[in-house]
Amino acid sequence: MNTSIPRALLISVLVCATAVGCSKKVKETPPTDTGTTGATTMPADTGATRPGAYGPSDLDTDACLRNRVVYFDLDQDALKPEFQATMACHAKYLNDRPSSRLRLEGNADERGSREYNLGLGERRGNAVSSALQASGASGTQLTVISYGEERPVCNESGESCWSQNRRVELVYSAK
Repeated sequence: MNTSIPRALLISVLVCATAVGCSKKVKETPPTDTGTTGATTMPADTGATRPGAYGPSDLDTDACLRNRVVYFDLDQDALKPEFQATMACHAKYLNDRPSSRLRLEGNADERGSREYNLGLGERRGNAVSSALQASGASGTQLTVISYGEERPVCNESGESCWSQNRRVELVYSAK
């Protein structure tokens, strides 16, 4: 029996359910009458005024957007399925805030040569960039940089420490 179809279906259902769980709920308030009768124009980057749109303060308050680290398995640059919902949240934020810029900082653990780890960090950053773009983010808002093994968050030798260093950090340079 081929289990790839049910597994793919299960992953799809989990990603959809997680994305719904991370969706932003905004309390709508009725518009106030300012007495003007002409049409008003909205500046291009005030997406936060639209119902359901993210604003700059959501980066610190929204649980899904506060998750700004994506972890990878040893010698892997493929995005894990559990980070798809996070990518969807950040892609929505970037869509709602066109002037926002996001730097994707790829990292690796201490094993491997300097050149290999720099390349691996870049591939991991590119994987996150691709996932964000697949979720609707604009590539012009994203920058990938690799630090390889140069910026560890844990300096001990062992799998529990190394797993913390195999990551891409999402750093907003403009909100």
